[in-house]
Amino acid sequence: MLLVVGLGNPGPNYEHTRHNIGFMVIDELIKRTNAQKVASSSFKGELYRSQNIFFLKPLTFMNLSGESIQAVKSYFKIDNVAVIHDDLDLPFGALRFKHGGGHGGHNGLKSADAKITPAYDRIRMGIGKPEHKGEVASYVLSHFSHAESALLPKWISHAADATEFLFSHSLEDTSSKYTLKQITLE
Repeated sequence: MLLVVGLGNPGPNYEHTRHNIGFMVIDELIKRTNAQKVASSSFKGELYRSQNIFFLKPLTFMNLSGESIQAVKSYFKIDNVAVIHDDLDLPFGALRFKHGGGHGGHNGLKSADAKITPAYDRIRMGIGKPEHKGEVASYVLSHFSHAESALLPKWISHAADATEFLFSHSLEDTSSKYTLKQITLE
């Protein structure tokens, strides 16, 4: 079994923000796999299942994402977890993969690390950085620019392709096939 988590914040105010790119990819995967909703309020999130793959959108807000991840992981006794998240350290449109590592100041990863340990796969989606360090909070909660928005469907689709490939392949094979330095309109 595999638990695929998309990090984001619930509610319409956050729907199309940079911090919610994980939710966007999960929505695409749910559509593609015809995953069915798992009804339970004890998971603190929206949980869907397609065979042995679970898709989770924590509804705890970013800073407490680990609570939702831990609840699902424990209840279903899932060992393998992959987290899709925004990454300030990568340029917009980059897609990278790694297992474990630090949280880099990302509060969603910090929460997950505290609840389930850092030993999980990460699907890192680059959102670029603000000009000034003091603008990080407002930057991650801002909407994508018009130019970036034009590239989002292709980028989300590519990340979903990579995640589906990961269902039956190693992280290394997924990384070598799907890593992107940046997304283009070509």
